Amino acid sequence: MTSQRTRISSGSTFEKLAGYSRLVVDGDWVFVSGTSGFDYTSMTVSADASEQTHQCFRNIASALAQADASLDDVVRVTYLLSEASLFAELAPIFGQYLGTASPACTAMVVGMIDTRMKIEIEVTVRKQA
Repeated sequence: MTSQRTRISSGSTFEKLAGYSRLVVDGDWVFVSGTSGFDYTSMTVSADASEQTHQCFRNIASALAQADASLDDVVRVTYLLSEASLFAELAPIFGQYLGTASPACTAMVVGMIDTRMKIEIEVTVRKQA
């Protein structure tokens, strides 16, 4: 079975530096790299965890649109949080964006590469026929 692989970049200079793509489409599968709450056009990030979370989803939705997919197609999500205490605050936002998809989910507390980051979100999508 042959599949077509396509890579999509957000335009972040870090992608080129670290050698990865924001999103990889492989057949019906779409893999979105861990996505932070940075606004990639201005390369700024809010100090507010809720705003970072909304921006993560805007960034992911934008990348998915380029792959003819949407947040409603998400089958797996991983939330990486800088502090466990953020989960209660951010969970309703997760539901706002992924309530329709209702994907399998994992949330972890991790150290972030950039201390301004409070959340990073990674998703896997299977596009519908």
